[in-house]
Amino acid sequence: MRFLSTHRRHPLAGYAVLLFGLLLAGALYYAFSPSSADAQDSASDTTKIDEGRQLFLVGCASCHGMNAEGVTTKSGGNFGPSLIGVGAAAVDFQVGTGRMPMAQTAPQAPRKKVEYDEDEIDALATYVASLGPGPAVPDEEYTDVSDLSQEELTRGGEFFRTNCTACHNSVGAGGALPSGRYAPTLAGVDEKHIYEAMQTGPQQMPVFNDEVITPEDKRAIIGYIKSVQSQPQGGFGGGGVGPVADGMFAWIIGIGGLVLVAIWLAAQGARVKKKRS
Repeated sequence: MRFLSTHRRHPLAGYAVLLFGLLLAGALYYAFSPSSADAQDSASDTTKIDEGRQLFLVGCASCHGMNAEGVTTKSGGNFGPSLIGVGAAAVDFQVGTGRMPMAQTAPQAPRKKVEYDEDEIDALATYVASLGPGPAVPDEEYTDVSDLSQEELTRGGEFFRTNCTACHNSVGAGGALPSGRYAPTLAGVDEKHIYEAMQTGPQQMPVFNDEVITPEDKRAIIGYIKSVQSQPQGGFGGGGVGPVADGMFAWIIGIGGLVLVAIWLAAQGARVKKKRS
């Protein structure tokens, strides 16, 4: 303190204080400024958003609008709904399963060949996600079902039978719905896309967000679906469409076969009596 008091009127004292302030400001900025990795990630996201917008303008804007606000028809319908707030998961599902771009107007967009590669799908999803908050593409920890326990698979089966079998059938084979729509088969569908369908509720499917079914329970449902599809369903499953089909085959083949045998036996008995007479 005595040293500072003695030299405070020194001609260089002001410069020393200024230098000390600059050093202190630099140290504080270094300590609290964003890391270079964060800056790089931000620049990368900006580039990806720009790429996604260019892809969107070419392949999606004719139905969904130049700014993804949707295109309304004169009758009050729309060529394509607004995508603001649908999130990256909806785009990843619709484009990643080939449902979008839609080939032609129909009650429901069918699954078909995918038109974009993974990087382009990621860019489109990033662009749409930047327009408004919505469900994100799920982390791999919720779509990897290789290490689920039997208890988790059982819980997944309970959720599936309660919430999904009315439309998708007991083994996920799908089924018809009103107005020309249908619940698609779940056979061969990627785990990530099953999760995204539950999260976003595409077309007539209800939304099962994390408040309705937790990510852990969604993972259990996916595990159950995959485990059921890898196992035979009874003897002759009739395409795996459930117990109604099994009963139909039993009546047609079983009872029908018995009726034919009975007719044959009756005919044989009539011929024997005729020869004897």
